[in-house]
Amino acid sequence: MTDSRIYSRIDKESWYTEIARVISMRSTCIRARAGCVIVKNDAVISQGYSGAPRGEPNCCDLGVCKRDELGIPPGERYELCVSVHSELNAIINAARNGVSVMDGTMYIFFERMDGQKIMHGSPCKMCLRAIKNAGIKEYVLKEII
Repeated sequence: MTDSRIYSRIDKESWYTEIARVISMRSTCIRARAGCVIVKNDAVISQGYSGAPRGEPNCCDLGVCKRDELGIPPGERYELCVSVHSELNAIINAARNGVSVMDGTMYIFFERMDGQKIMHGSPCKMCLRAIKNAGIKEYVLKEII
């Protein structure tokens, strides 16, 4: 018998969120790191991180953020950002591989890198629309500022 004072097991929500945190380390955004996993039937079925579309230059490689250059505050004018958000990338990656995310749960990790102390509390409006239309039943967000 294992002594429960010595051995502890991470709960599933924390585990999936930690996977999303590790995935966020591939983000190419200068302002923030974001990663997510979509889980269905207790298995990770897709993942995504924030970054430029395939084949296009990343902000971290260019060393500049267009929204920073223009003085745009966090949470505004996403259409000027070159990155595809982690949530949308996870949905796209599932679709590219013929995997349905219907009834899945999305675990999102978001960490500010730009010094701003603003909490989002939820994905952006565009990602929320994609999450809803993809049939994802819920999302779990962990934010660090």
